Amino acid sequence: MNRGFRKATTSLALILAVALGSRLAFAWDQERKIPPGVLGIVPFQQETGNIAYSLAAGHGFGSVFRGDTGPTAWLTPVYPLLVAALFKVFGIFTVQAFFAAVFLNIFSSAAACVPIFYAGKRIAGLGVASGAAWLWALFPNAVMIPFEWIWDTSLSALLAATILWATLELSESPRLSGWCGYGLLWGLTLMTNPALVSLLPLLLGWAVYRSRGNGLSRLSRPTLAFGVVVLCCLPWTIRNYVVFHRFIPLRSNLSFELWLGNNDVYDEHSPNTRTRITKYEEVRRYTQLGETAFMQEKWKQATQFMGSHPRLELYLIGKRVVATWTGLESPVRDFLATDSLLIRGVLLCNVFAAAEALLGTVALWRRRNGFAFPSAAFPIVFPCLYYATHASLRYRYPIDPIVLLLTAVAVQATLATISRKEHAKAVVEPAEASVNRQGTSPSAP
Repeated sequence: MNRGFRKATTSLALILAVALGSRLAFAWDQERKIPPGVLGIVPFQQETGNIAYSLAAGHGFGSVFRGDTGPTAWLTPVYPLLVAALFKVFGIFTVQAFFAAVFLNIFSSAAACVPIFYAGKRIAGLGVASGAAWLWALFPNAVMIPFEWIWDTSLSALLAATILWATLELSESPRLSGWCGYGLLWGLTLMTNPALVSLLPLLLGWAVYRSRGNGLSRLSRPTLAFGVVVLCCLPWTIRNYVVFHRFIPLRSNLSFELWLGNNDVYDEHSPNTRTRITKYEEVRRYTQLGETAFMQEKWKQATQFMGSHPRLELYLIGKRVVATWTGLESPVRDFLATDSLLIRGVLLCNVFAAAEALLGTVALWRRRNGFAFPSAAFPIVFPCLYYATHASLRYRYPIDPIVLLLTAVAVQATLATISRKEHAKAVVEPAEASVNRQGTSPSAP
């Protein structure tokens, strides 16, 4: 019976079935509460949906705000192209296209169980592997976001988890074909979610450190992988230079995202405090200036605000750190104020995962685990971009599978510590009892 239970709990097929079923069940529950006409339109009323509409309508990669505003580099091309393909098959802004996009997200999210399982097995064994996969299968954020966001978020989670797994597997591999495939994987990832680029030099640097051989032979394989990454990104970069006459290697919207989290609205002493940021005004300004001048203006405004408000900037960064890991800028206040069990449950799960991921990272370093560095790089480095701009649980989502892997490591370490203490106690108590009996026994005549 114990063997059967262990086999079931460590079965990747069962974990995948539960992950897929939990996400489909949530989508089915939410779908029944929302009119079909809303589902076919509202989820696509953002940058991805607008660019996909422009592509499906034959107007090219542009019109980021739905109006005819010309070409854009606001996003990288992979996910908008996927949504545009769904529009072509199922119709533009139809409920069928929405369900197809949701299923694509659900499949990507559930499939992340596979790389996180094998990465966990490589790092700390089968127990951590299955624990991490089960956590990802049932984690509230993982279940809810594929339905709630028609964005590259779920696909990015699959790609990030696959990158970790591939990094661990290839770090000591001599096969050039494997390293070329690794470069292609990174190229696809950056054309899907460029925010993950912050991890590329760290993981490649670690791969150089772990590689066998000396001198040129040690550097050749990671260098080849990096060259493939550059070649994957080159066509999009050339397209951007031809269209906008400036170097835009991945996407152009960093200035706008930085300004959204750093502007006079946050300064209570500013004369512009009462001015609200409205989509209408920003679209009007974007249309008036064009994308290049609009981004240059936002960069200037954001950097001037950050330079002139250093204390406020530190406060805002602190709030964004809290929001990244809990989902709320004021988690204690909001937890007490809400009467929603779902919101409270999501908040508690996020706090638990954040705390345990930190403990898991410490546990790997204390064990001198050879894979501690690439595992810890994801939660330590990736969110820094959002600490500077603005935070959301969906921005953290791409690294959540790795966060839960570290959570599983922490849980295993805690259970191992408890087991050692109980074992020590079981050994010590009989010994103490024996000593006590000998001390109270009558002396021999």
